[in-house]
Amino acid sequence: MAPWFLLLLLAAWPPPATLETHYKSGDPVMLYVNKVGPYHNPQETYHYYQLPVCSPEKIRHKSLTLGEVLDGDRMAESMYEIRFRESAEKKTLCVLTLTVEQVERLRHAIEELYYFEFVVDDLSLRGFVGYVEESGFLPHSHKVGLWTHLDFHLEWNGDRIIYANVSVRDVKPHSLDDVHGPGTLSLTHTYSVRWSETSSERRGERRGRGDDDGFFPRTLEIHWLSIINSMVLVFLLVGFVVVILMRVLKNDLARYNLDEEASSSSSGDDFDQGDNGWKIIHTDVFRFPPCRGLLCAILGVGSQFLALGTGIIVMALLGTFNVHRHGAINSTAILLYALTCCVAGYVSSNFYRQVGGERWVWNIILTTSLFSAPFFVTWSVVNSVHWANGSTQALPATTILLLLTVWLLVGFPLTVIGGIFGKNRAGPFDAPCRTKNIAREIPPQPWYKSTLVHMTIGGFLPFSAISVELYYIFATVWGREQYTLYGILFFVFAILLSVGACISIALTYFQLSGEDYRWWWRSVLSAGSTGVFIFLYSVFYYSRRSNMSGVVQTVEFFGYSLLTGYVFFLMLGTVSFFASLKFIRYIYVNLKMD
Repeated sequence: MAPWFLLLLLAAWPPPATLETHYKSGDPVMLYVNKVGPYHNPQETYHYYQLPVCSPEKIRHKSLTLGEVLDGDRMAESMYEIRFRESAEKKTLCVLTLTVEQVERLRHAIEELYYFEFVVDDLSLRGFVGYVEESGFLPHSHKVGLWTHLDFHLEWNGDRIIYANVSVRDVKPHSLDDVHGPGTLSLTHTYSVRWSETSSERRGERRGRGDDDGFFPRTLEIHWLSIINSMVLVFLLVGFVVVILMRVLKNDLARYNLDEEASSSSSGDDFDQGDNGWKIIHTDVFRFPPCRGLLCAILGVGSQFLALGTGIIVMALLGTFNVHRHGAINSTAILLYALTCCVAGYVSSNFYRQVGGERWVWNIILTTSLFSAPFFVTWSVVNSVHWANGSTQALPATTILLLLTVWLLVGFPLTVIGGIFGKNRAGPFDAPCRTKNIAREIPPQPWYKSTLVHMTIGGFLPFSAISVELYYIFATVWGREQYTLYGILFFVFAILLSVGACISIALTYFQLSGEDYRWWWRSVLSAGSTGVFIFLYSVFYYSRRSNMSGVVQTVEFFGYSLLTGYVFFLMLGTVSFFASLKFIRYIYVNLKMD
């Protein structure tokens, strides 16, 4: 029962939004300091108290959820004294005496556009650590200032905090330009608290305000025109493929079946004489491919990620994720990944037994390590870089042990259980045609029917269907936006799978028409190559669409972008393969043969 208790513990990801704190007038409101980091490097974050700022003698950290830890949160109690519905003006937080080295650390942070993040009642407050001004060419001026006063604005409704913000308006920064050589700098940090009542009951809502008081963009603008344009092109493409292919296929079936009836009196030895196209390879088209175990493992893990992606999008549509709950999607993804391991084991083992595989234990091991091994290598490199630089994105040892335990006690056992069920429920492979013992010789193929060309076409067309939405997803994951258009995302996801399946069927038909029956791996690679285009887009996004820089952010971006492309390869390769298999069974079932 231990794995299920662990699952229940893990399932307690960010508590539902209904569990809010209720206050009475004058009750203390705890403000937690969280993290700081360069504005343009979202995944490069450090603990707030790593900077020379006001800090208590004993730092007390808040207990965090798994999703918050994965998101790089490290909340600790602050020295700010805030009471519910009690405003305060110009209160002294502390008096700091800084050395030259500490001033240089602050100057470096300000020049790198460091921002800070505070949290009050699960509402995030963000602002810049200081102020940088570059002006003129000759003479050139470079001014660096530190914000030593913060204004907190909080709104309440009844006994709840509805909105929180921090600003430095009408505040003059303290200059750090005159601190040189030996000596110290004395700074007095102050703050003000202003409370106001609001009629809004939705937390975090800025009703009646502009976006000028926001630090990060609140949400992405709805991009209906771009989405509609993409959808029209996709529907035209899919419609063209389906209509043309069905007409050609109908003519092929009519011609082949007519030829079969005309030659019904001929001997079996003369069956292939005068034939060409996909009919002539009916005795080889279901010949099992090499590396069957690897193929089945890809299909199993790809099916798992299909279930995982669909589950996350559906949960987002149902409103499970609250933008004010840190790391909600992270912990949900881990939970669903552990639960869907049974899908990978079942699909892989079931198909492996159908194609005559005997080493099902080795197949299970290959299936469970096909994604987890590359992920572990990538994560190890990224986490080591974060750890070496003191970033909060480096996972603590306890979290690493927890995730490893989840995989060992939940993910791997479910893969084995799914594999056992899949093996026991597997029937014979459904092949409408008998396969000869001796393989037919494949004629030379023109260059446009090569694997590389098929991968280029099969990968580019599905990528073009999601290219518009891909920018917004990258801007959310690697930027500062909040993605809330889950309905559009679900629609684009469905379109991506549909285009991948249609393109795979068309390319498989053209391959078989050239009397090339090696479609098994080709179908996986055709639409699976979309992952390569996604990785190439990530390179373009990094260099042309973002301001990310530095070793920490670069290693994380390209490490996880490479993993993302790999996931799309597995997922779309699976869709492509099963679509091609269904299509091939259909055309050969409708072909009249002895």
